[in-house]
Amino acid sequence: MLPFTTARLLFRPLTEADAAGMFALDSDPAVHRYLGGIGGRPAAELAQSAETIAYIQAQYQANGIGRWAVLLRATGEFMGWAGLKLVPGPINGHYHFYDLGYRFRPAYWRQGYGYEAAQAWLDYGFQTLELPRICAYADAENVASCRILEKVGLQRGNEFVEEGVRCVWYEADNTGS
Repeated sequence: MLPFTTARLLFRPLTEADAAGMFALDSDPAVHRYLGGIGGRPAAELAQSAETIAYIQAQYQANGIGRWAVLLRATGEFMGWAGLKLVPGPINGHYHFYDLGYRFRPAYWRQGYGYEAAQAWLDYGFQTLELPRICAYADAENVASCRILEKVGLQRGNEFVEEGVRCVWYEADNTGS
């Protein structure tokens, strides 16, 4: 699990030192606007963010992958997280799938970082991990996230309800190119 970069971003496994950044992200009501039941409740205290990081680190050990910290390459500032995680399911009738996800602090919205992160992780999943398929789902009302998933090449599938939220399913197969 070696860190990697894009033009503007650095991706690395989350550490305990990221708890304050995670708390700033996960306690922000704007971040939770389109997460509803699918993204958990907003964090109320720093300890919750530390627990989230420990949970993600356990995924690294169990599955070899999970959400990673996203840092602004120029400054090292914690922006949020992105990455792949193995989801046991069922979600939308799917089991044991790799889910592409990302979450950024509002200061980093509408600057192309979500697209850059999603593309980097799609490439990492297909080229480095050689996964056969990558999936994602988003709140149907989150037009920006849906646009990112389509722009990176995931195909829009059906709509479904997860935890009371109307979601859209996306997926892409590894064509080996």
